[in-house]
Amino acid sequence: MDTQTMEAKTAENKKTVDLQTPENTDTTDLQAPENTDTADLQTPEDEKNIMIRAEGLVKIYKTKETEVLALQGLDLEVETGELTAMIGNSGSGKSTFLNMIGGLDRPSAGKLWVDGKNLFTMSEKELVSYKRDTVGFVWQNNGRNMLPYLSALENVMMPMHLSGEAKKKARALELLERVGMDHKKHSRMNMLSGGEQQRVAIAIALANSPKLLLADEPTGSVDMATANYIFEVFSELNREGQTILIVTHDMALSKKVKRVVAIRDGKISSERILKEQYADRVREADIDWRAEDTQIEYAILDKAHRVQIPQELIAELNLQDNKVKLSVQDGSIIISKPD
Repeated sequence: MDTQTMEAKTAENKKTVDLQTPENTDTTDLQAPENTDTADLQTPEDEKNIMIRAEGLVKIYKTKETEVLALQGLDLEVETGELTAMIGNSGSGKSTFLNMIGGLDRPSAGKLWVDGKNLFTMSEKELVSYKRDTVGFVWQNNGRNMLPYLSALENVMMPMHLSGEAKKKARALELLERVGMDHKKHSRMNMLSGGEQQRVAIAIALANSPKLLLADEPTGSVDMATANYIFEVFSELNREGQTILIVTHDMALSKKVKRVVAIRDGKISSERILKEQYADRVREADIDWRAEDTQIEYAILDKAHRVQIPQELIAELNLQDNKVKLSVQDGSIIISKPD
């Protein structure tokens, strides 16, 4: 580059490297604080349309020799009725975040509400009810979704036995029909293909009518046709008002979603929003979703006004250290190499 400068428009910043050094993090406390001021953690009355709200979320995994900071002050809101995808490289923190929301792990610090419930102040008994009634989980590993000695129908009915829902069999048959698996209702896990198992897993996750459906790589081990079918099931559920959060590496799937959140180094780094001209075309089979430019990407400023910048853009500056110059020209922020 002749000028050794790079224009970072505030509305179209790409995915990101921290411009500021984070403040030192206290890594000694791995449990949710016991003496937290609960008044500060109550759900705001004017935010009842928010299904997920995370503020400064931190998770530290500690062994005798090392500490791993999996989440580093993550901030995110997901509205009720939204279909959101989360992407990120292995180790970025996305699975950790999904486990927090699913009630499978406790945050170390920060604030986290799901459906108005404060996950920091829940007792173990309340957490059991939360996992049974508020969230449904679809795992990539089908061994975690189904009991191998039960039929598909019996697997879908199992969570209903735990909740005492009436008319269990009729509800289970309805869900299997919805995912196109009613004809395999008497089949056990070893009689179903990977894609069929994943469709049954969606029915199981919906058994107790959860407020929030979580899916961890739901198309990661199926063929393209099955992946399209699974996405169509999610889309239909979402059109009916189901809130869904999907963690995925599937580029074609993520490019069909209206909102995609990228996580890197334990923080939200960028968001992609589906372009209006593609909003009504997600069912079209003749579009190459992997190659098509279907979304607008935005960088995200955290609450300390830090932004991350892609490594490939930083490399263009050929920096000798971590110092850059910032200036504003014609409404754009300019990041340039020091003189």
